[in-house]
Formats: sequence, structure tokens, C-alpha cells
Amino acid sequence: MPAKSQLKNILPYITRDQSEIRELIHPSIHGNQAQSLAEAVIKPGQTTLLHQHQQTEEIYHITQGHGRMTLADESFDVSVGDSICIPPGSSHGIKNTGLENLHLLCMCSPAYSHNDTELLETE
Repeated sequence: MPAKSQLKNILPYITRDQSEIRELIHPSIHGNQAQSLAEAVIKPGQTTLLHQHQQTEEIYHITQGHGRMTLADESFDVSVGDSICIPPGSSHGIKNTGLENLHLLCMCSPAYSHNDTELLETE
């Protein structure tokens, strides 16, 4: 049976970088093998904590709002339709610079794990 989920049935939680996410597809819940897909919501003015993943390659895809992405030594604006590849070991964070919630899809391979999230700054 294929892994599937419905957004209305998924409770959000706060990750180590302080973003609110919903695990849309994750091996620990849905039985898939090598990756995860989550939706993150960043409130207006909120910035996620700068962090990195040693094992995980991550892709962000912006679906609503706009913000400012920090990736390693670079900083750039992002908006609906933009996708950003975050290689393992790259520091990253994102700030919502708009007046509405910033929504992004987070694809991780291997799947997201709190244990693979190293905070580079604290609140």
C-alpha cells in the first residue's frame, strides 16, 4: 500500500530550528524508505535558527509568501515558486520578510531527524 497523508489530519510541531512543520510523508509514520516531505510555516518577522545537517540534503520549495534565505555565506530573497538545494553540512536559515505566513515544502534525504540538526545559534 502506498504511503499517503492528508494535511487536515497532521498535527504540527516545532523543530529544533524553531519552525513549525507538519510531516507530510516520513518513514517513522508512513513507512517510506529514504526521504521525507514536510510543510513548514514561518510567521511574519520570524527567523529560523541558523543550523545545518551533516547527513541530510534538503530542498526548500516556497509555496506562499516571501522571505530572506541564508545559505552558507550567501543571503538572498525568496518567493513563491523558488526552490533551494541545501547540501549536507551547509549552514542555513530563513526569515519571513512579508506580512503573511511563509509556507515552504521541505524535502529531506535521508529523512529529517532532530538528531541530524545542529544548531549554530541559539534564541
